Amino acid sequence: MGTATVSMTPMEAWKESPDDAAGLVSRAQAGDAAAFERLYRQHAGRVYAVCLRITADRPAAEECTQDAFVRAWGALHKFRGDSSFGTWLTRIAINVALRRLKLDRRHLRLIQLADAEMLDSIPAPADLPEADMDLEQLISTLPPAARVVFVLHTIEGYSHEEISELTGTAVGTCKAHVHRARQLLQARFKT
Repeated sequence: MGTATVSMTPMEAWKESPDDAAGLVSRAQAGDAAAFERLYRQHAGRVYAVCLRITADRPAAEECTQDAFVRAWGALHKFRGDSSFGTWLTRIAINVALRRLKLDRRHLRLIQLADAEMLDSIPAPADLPEADMDLEQLISTLPPAARVVFVLHTIEGYSHEEISELTGTAVGTCKAHVHRARQLLQARFKT
């Protein structure tokens, strides 16, 4: 009797069970770039979405996504499997996006606008036409601190304590930011 071979279609080969994901991580930790590329393909969309929600800027989110994967590849030897690879990678992405926001704020402080009229010509978030906006666009109009905490708490499911640790903000301030973001979004939905 001969041994039977089981062949998988290309689509079936890309579907990963949790055990397969652990195998990909192990292979990537051993230096298998193809395994890491598969991990990239599986997680890039989610990482980009998190970065976009935090930065509210597509080019910045793309850069943060790439930076998160570069950092993950460099730190892959530190991944112990205490959480899923996706959770570990999302934490890296959040840290990269938060770091980007801090750097952007520092750069903005250095910019001086010579023409005061220019400031008056920039519409305030409340002046933007909300009728054509979807929820993602509305979230992107929130003030940066409120947006970050709102995304981490309401969308990503982090606790206020975890957000406090990630952002270096007091727990009470995190709660206030979520409350403020919800009020602003409700007000914009009503108009």
